[in-house]
Amino acid sequence: MHYFKDKVALITGSSRGIGSAIARKFALAGSDIVLNYRKAGGSSQAQGQELSEEIKRMGRGSLLVQADISVKESVKKLFSETNGRFGRLDYLILNAAKAPFKPIERLLERELRQLIETNYLGNIFCIQEALPLLEKTGGKIVFISSLGSRFYNPAYPLGSMKAAMESVVRDCAEGFREKKISVNGVCGGIVRTDSFKVLRQYWEDIDKMPEELFVEPDEIAEVVLFLCSPESRGISGQTIVVDKGLSNTLYRSAGSK
Repeated sequence: MHYFKDKVALITGSSRGIGSAIARKFALAGSDIVLNYRKAGGSSQAQGQELSEEIKRMGRGSLLVQADISVKESVKKLFSETNGRFGRLDYLILNAAKAPFKPIERLLERELRQLIETNYLGNIFCIQEALPLLEKTGGKIVFISSLGSRFYNPAYPLGSMKAAMESVVRDCAEGFREKKISVNGVCGGIVRTDSFKVLRQYWEDIDKMPEELFVEPDEIAEVVLFLCSPESRGISGQTIVVDKGLSNTLYRSAGSK
């Protein structure tokens, strides 16, 4: 893992859940970490501060930045502080997401705008601001998607934005080829994060799903790390599915063994 030593990874939405698991993996591999959370004063800030201290105890540099990626000026601040502290960026992990669990036909206008502004525009803003730094290092971009991008998921409008971003992964991989910037994605299966607590209210029988089909945050984080390593040099513009085989058949119900 010496390849990651003294490099810098920025993970959006990294104070908890999958994002925090990714941050720990990069720190354990030797990278300095930029942690990001959206709202000041809440539980995400407290969790981010705790994780930042944990990373420092590993002997790595850690910068915690409050930034709402749906706001371009906030994104500019995030990358300005990253450059000011570390002077470089090697890995941009697009993990932040925000959306209601609600059928599309019931979405209010403000919810629709939030859906697009955070989960599409926000990621594009991050890519745009990261480009000058990543071009200097021949860096990597990895987007965190979910199965909602390709399969029906009850009351999950975020899926359409994940699908759009998987197309952006492909387009950026080709568009940034001459800049030597690698772009890929990881499509995660069912993970027991905070969102899962809400998902179970809408997905009938999900609690009957066999334990071996649930994905651990570390399992997604390990694939992200792989996509940022030299061993992934043959992969470009792809979104790798990490779901324990859940999506191998359209005919498997959540409760079947």
